Amino acid sequence: MTRHTRQRHPKGASHVGERHTVVVGPIAHGGHCVARIPVEGSDGETRVVFVRHALPDEEVVIEITEGTEGDRFWRGDAVSVTRSSEARVEAPCPYAGPGACGGCDFQHVSIAGQRDLKTVVVREQFRRLAKMDVDVEVEAVPGDVDGLAWRTRVDYVHTEDGGLAMRRHRSRSVVPIDECLIAAPDAIDTSVSGSAPRLESVHGREFQVAADGFWQVHPGAPTTLVDTVLDFLDPQPGEKALDLYAGVGLFARFLAERVGESGRVVAIEGNSLACAHARENLTEHRRAVVGVGTVDRVLAKSFDEPFDLVVLDPPREGARRKVVLQIVDRAPRAVAYVACDPASLARDVATFAEAGYRLERLRAFDLFPMTSHVECVALLVKHDSDLR
Repeated sequence: MTRHTRQRHPKGASHVGERHTVVVGPIAHGGHCVARIPVEGSDGETRVVFVRHALPDEEVVIEITEGTEGDRFWRGDAVSVTRSSEARVEAPCPYAGPGACGGCDFQHVSIAGQRDLKTVVVREQFRRLAKMDVDVEVEAVPGDVDGLAWRTRVDYVHTEDGGLAMRRHRSRSVVPIDECLIAAPDAIDTSVSGSAPRLESVHGREFQVAADGFWQVHPGAPTTLVDTVLDFLDPQPGEKALDLYAGVGLFARFLAERVGESGRVVAIEGNSLACAHARENLTEHRRAVVGVGTVDRVLAKSFDEPFDLVVLDPPREGARRKVVLQIVDRAPRAVAYVACDPASLARDVATFAEAGYRLERLRAFDLFPMTSHVECVALLVKHDSDLR
């Protein structure tokens, strides 16, 4: 059966290419700021424009990059700045900016300013989606050089003559480049990497990972996240732990060491190759079990028993209500939730709260400098549970 891509039909006249002078509003989740422009012919009505390459409170000229008359909001780029923020800097990368490489959101922002923006976003997502005020600051992590040279794997596009390129923002078109400044000097090009697995090391333990398999791309991330999860959960000998969306068993291995021979660890992962590597990485821990399949389906059929601890490291869309309630049904004393999207995390934290789990601790880490992404680790504890 042939599948036809559903095309998006314009909702009126296009406004792409128009320019407007605006005072930029607050930062929003996703690497852009909110601005408003008057709706022509209305009585004071304004239209939201999500603006990239700007900073809050700046006065800029924006060029509309997406938008028709009937759209709820438009998108645009700041193409010139008439009043700049103190956090604005000259982008270190020559390929950053309007119409250029879409890989970075914040090349025009100082490192301290980037972390301030991400802090605002995390707090706002919790305030809006979880109805919680959280006292959190985005923290630096060792392993980059002033926000550059940190990405250990890069998915390049290759031009017809074999050169390197990157995609434009929200586009399939490409921008040829000589180098990517956020890539580490020995970064793996995942678009051409071979099939042999690679070895990664954390606290002296080696982990087998598929050549194109998931592993944190910031060199400081695995150690930082493991240390934070173990600090939050404080696993004890004899406890039972679930590692959900376990990948190749990074957290499961350290949990298994802490709970010991009298404890038990169950790692669940949907990718069968990652599960095979997880079994290799957990081979020294005979009471560690690897379950293959999507988390909700595995939990619906298996491991229907109490667990003391849960590590939850879902993809960007989060665990969602079904999985959260399956976790709650197993009554863990504590859950460490590792999240690459603060909005998904906040929504799931709200669900945990409904089910009797309070947000005890929250940390946020700048694992993706020059981009709008931020990694969070949350500790959720049963209302009637006391941490050791």
